[in-house]
Amino acid sequence: MTRLWDKGAPLDERVLQYTAGEDHALDERLVPYDARASIAHAQMLHAQGLLSAEDCEAIESGLESLIASHAKGDWRIELADEDGQTALEKRLTALIGAAGGRVHLGRSRNDQVLTALRLYLRDATEQTAEGAEAVALALSRLAAREGDLELPGYTHMQQAMPSSVALWASGFAAELRDDAAGLRAVQRRLGKNPLGSAAGYGTPGLPLDRDATTQALDFESVHEPVTAVQLSRGKAESQLLFEIALLMQDLGRFAADVCLYYTQEFAFLELPDEFTTGSSIMPQKRNPDVFELLRGRTATAHGCLVEALGIFAKLPSGYQRDLQLLKLPLFRGIDLALASTAILPPAIDAMRFKPANVTLDPSIHAAERANQLVVSEGIPFREAYRRVGAELRANKVDEK
Repeated sequence: MTRLWDKGAPLDERVLQYTAGEDHALDERLVPYDARASIAHAQMLHAQGLLSAEDCEAIESGLESLIASHAKGDWRIELADEDGQTALEKRLTALIGAAGGRVHLGRSRNDQVLTALRLYLRDATEQTAEGAEAVALALSRLAAREGDLELPGYTHMQQAMPSSVALWASGFAAELRDDAAGLRAVQRRLGKNPLGSAAGYGTPGLPLDRDATTQALDFESVHEPVTAVQLSRGKAESQLLFEIALLMQDLGRFAADVCLYYTQEFAFLELPDEFTTGSSIMPQKRNPDVFELLRGRTATAHGCLVEALGIFAKLPSGYQRDLQLLKLPLFRGIDLALASTAILPPAIDAMRFKPANVTLDPSIHAAERANQLVVSEGIPFREAYRRVGAELRANKVDEK
């Protein structure tokens, strides 16, 4: 096959399959963002006298049409396209003629795909943060609904101090809101406009207006110098995956508690049938598979982060094809976080605690008793600590 930029013999099909890999499929989610950036680029070219008004209008209408038809499923990116950028340009040229070939003036696929990626990541980051906040809200509803119920608070898996449903749920809710803030902090890196940096060294001889595309695409600033753009590749992606890993760890620890509280030995929690699964051999079993898989998928989030970090570690400056491989762990991590935060609010809303099964060991109030002695008698805490410990040991002997 011959591609837009081939310079002679067509590419061996085996090379295309290996180098494109799944990239064409991954680019499906970038199509509307790529088209939007291309429209802004064409408008800038026209404003700079590099593109006629007629061609600019044709490019705009053609890309809008392609966005709509792609959303309806009328076309998809094919392996023969190699990537979404080529797919759009080919279809645009087929739709509007020679004007479609003029949109690439002053840019490379390197800055083109990175611009689309950052536009997509701005939305995906906000959606993930909102997902974390939705889980936090569900936990707050649980705290309001059943918060007065006392629970044992555990350290070293032993009953340690009194807690409650409100304290338990609110602690996770607070950390999830902190995760949302961490996710939004990624926007600082995503707010830099790479468009116009081309292959990493700018566009000598062309009077591009990078400020114009920055404003049109609602970026915070121009990413400069142009040599910094390719050096930045992987940093925002890994920062996002790091924040996703932290989010998934909080969700995983919550899921671990739910699995523990759901056991017959604890039996603190009741989960409805629609959020548990059956056993293929044991008729009595209902399994908390959602929470077990959520707990396990923390490892997937870790893996995505480590894979992304490894891809761009120690690369030389400038663009390298390795950077294409960032999309797979990045998109997988995002999809994992969005799916996990989507399933939890209805699951939490369906949870019910079983007060009759919650038993607090009397010794769980020992630290409170020691504190009371300090306040009432003015003795040092260590003396109060020893006295309460002696009282507990004496009570155990009396019970025997």
